[in-house]
Amino acid sequence: MNTFFQIMTQTEFFANGLAYLGAGISILAAGLAGIGQGLAAARAVEAVGRQPEASGKITVTMILGQAMVETSGIYALIIAFILSSK
Repeated sequence: MNTFFQIMTQTEFFANGLAYLGAGISILAAGLAGIGQGLAAARAVEAVGRQPEASGKITVTMILGQAMVETSGIYALIIAFILSSK
């Protein structure tokens, strides 16, 4: 028969495993955000190359988009740190 300590230990290991799995998924999300930022910057450079007169609007829009993506990447990184510290 399982004692209370054995059941709690198994539950704790399972919860820790799920926390580490969630942390790994969060790091994956942060990495994908970085890839998205690179693609957005590449497309902005292409757009400026095609229409140099619109470079101001393109740059502002790109920087705003980069900020939005960066905040989601930082949020994912913070969640990963929180989950891995449990």
